[in-house]
Amino acid sequence: MECKYKRICEVMAGLGGVEILEASEPLDGALLVEVRTVGGSRPSCPGCGGQVRSKGERLVELVDLPMAGRPVRLGWRKHRRECPDSACGVGSFTEQDPRIAPERGLLTCRAGRWAAEMVGREGRTVSAVARELGCDWHTVNKEVIRWGQALLEADEDRIGAVEAIGVDETMFLRTAPRRRPRKQWCTSIVDVEAGQLLDIVPGREAAGPARWLQARPKEWREQIRWAVLDLSGPYRAAYNAAIPHAAQVADPFHVVRLANNRLDEVRRRVQNQTVGHRGRKDDPLYRIRKLLTLAQERLNPAGGERLQGLLKAGDPYGEVRLAWHAKETLRDVYQIQDPGLADEYTRRLAADLQDQSCPPEVNQLGRAIARWYDQIVAWHRSRVSNGPTEAVNNLIKRIKRIGFGFRNFTNYRIRALLYAGKPNWDLLPSVTPP
Repeated sequence: MECKYKRICEVMAGLGGVEILEASEPLDGALLVEVRTVGGSRPSCPGCGGQVRSKGERLVELVDLPMAGRPVRLGWRKHRRECPDSACGVGSFTEQDPRIAPERGLLTCRAGRWAAEMVGREGRTVSAVARELGCDWHTVNKEVIRWGQALLEADEDRIGAVEAIGVDETMFLRTAPRRRPRKQWCTSIVDVEAGQLLDIVPGREAAGPARWLQARPKEWREQIRWAVLDLSGPYRAAYNAAIPHAAQVADPFHVVRLANNRLDEVRRRVQNQTVGHRGRKDDPLYRIRKLLTLAQERLNPAGGERLQGLLKAGDPYGEVRLAWHAKETLRDVYQIQDPGLADEYTRRLAADLQDQSCPPEVNQLGRAIARWYDQIVAWHRSRVSNGPTEAVNNLIKRIKRIGFGFRNFTNYRIRALLYAGKPNWDLLPSVTPP
């Protein structure tokens, strides 16, 4: 009967090559299952390969997967051995078995893999997984990072051929020192066609993404045809340094947002010049601040009449109206299907907006279009945008919200890559962390 009970425990434990010694209930309410390895090859010295002698056993407690809704601790009685050869230099050492747990692991292998998948793939909080395992937050977080990093290193095919790449910034950390808040940024590098996060590098300067791209194989970089970016000088410099052959594409959303920003600057300036104060709820231009940025085709008849009437009441010199028409004209660039016609249209638009009769903010918009002309018109040939990059950034921000922020960039990077980097989770059972 006792042998049958031990066999049932061995099946429930699910570990090969171990002997169930005892099952008890410590004061913390967890189930402690003590095991010892049996069988296998004759142990030898890892240094000289000679015979070793026993130095007894050492009990090591590991967090295991719950059993029947109860936390489980696996008490592994490890064999301690020593090399009798003093010239070897190894001395004493403790038994290791990667089937049970990695070296210096806090969780068993199956518990570590399960925790990494729950936190990294499913997006669960570390604290929730820790409660289910019956251990503390730091234990689970350490093992999630350990197994996650091992999976990312083992998945050599995660970054495949990329034809269109995009970069964008996200805030990694914001601290509030005594005098001035300090912000730490990072840059997401994304395959915009696959919607996959390739990596995250610290900072939002040109050096970070340029260094990452230059570290990739030359054959991989040569396959990139399109390099998408917002209107950022540092990212343009990074592309010029690392992948000069790729055609840069300005994200349409950021181009139109630039026009909306200049329109809002004109509205606020005219507001102050005409009424002598910032916008208030009864001021005509303040009442249409949102209608001005709305696309013209999205205005219903009532909204269109309201916009025109309040522009007539609050814009005596027609500067806001002209800036609004400039914004709508720029939006029309993306309605043109023929790339050649779009090139000529954009070139003429940039020149017209720099006319002295236009408000100074509209002149700034014209100079910006001329400066980014090649990147703007490249969209008509590529039809790619930074939309997938923004979607990946939303996934990254979800990880930040789940973790209530991060202070360690390594942990932040691994957690983001596990959730948005699309690793091959089928490799996890065969991964052994260092």
